[in-house]
Amino acid sequence: MTAAASDSLAGKVAIVTGGGSGIGRGCALRLAADGAKVGIFDLSDANAKAVAEEIRAAGGEAHAVTVDVSSREQIDRGVAEIKSLFGPATILVTSAGKEGFRRFLDITAEQWQSLIDINLTGTFHSCQAVVPDMIEAGWGRIVTISSSSAQGGQPLMTHYSASKGGVITFTKSLALELGEHGITVNTIPPGFIITPMTERNAAKGRLGPGGLDAVIARTPVRRGGQSEDIAAACAFLCRDEASYVTGQIIGVNGGRNTTSAVF
Repeated sequence: MTAAASDSLAGKVAIVTGGGSGIGRGCALRLAADGAKVGIFDLSDANAKAVAEEIRAAGGEAHAVTVDVSSREQIDRGVAEIKSLFGPATILVTSAGKEGFRRFLDITAEQWQSLIDINLTGTFHSCQAVVPDMIEAGWGRIVTISSSSAQGGQPLMTHYSASKGGVITFTKSLALELGEHGITVNTIPPGFIITPMTERNAAKGRLGPGGLDAVIARTPVRRGGQSEDIAAACAFLCRDEASYVTGQIIGVNGGRNTTSAVF
């Protein structure tokens, strides 16, 4: 699964929403490589099953569940399914998300609500579904995936930036409430990560003048990020060694936090 595999999460059960592709897939593979049993939640049944099979083929344990995170009923069903197979989940990574590129005056109420429902409310639903078991265990790790655009803003993405900004403040507030139970809550706002989603955006000319090459040139480490970069930070935050890290924004962006521009 990864050369960095360890047994640091042996005996733990993790759920990764949006685990069928991109950053979520990378996090799922890394957590499994570190010993966790992983529930893969994704809107795409085929993608979720493919990642679960990839984990099993490498000797890990995983199960795929088709879930729309905007539906609390589907999340509750998925959490119960993973619990019946592996036991209660004490690690949650909320990577399920939806982007949007549109001029502010062209955003419809339905488009606004769709991003809020998936990116922000989906994070709320997912956390609320697993936290009771974490409290009972006296241990838990929650890692939300937010966005650099939520920190500095981004034109044509007001609805997306707002939804991810909500994720950041939600994360900080939840960390304050759950710390006494041995539960840490942190967020990773990725910088420019090369995923199927960003490749589609590049093909549509959404990365601005110069496209992908220009984005990389403006990144101090002079490369685009990979899902493995996010997964490495996520894996650390899920370990016992990270018990004193909570309520934090852990930027993984190649140094691009020195500017408010995402692209």
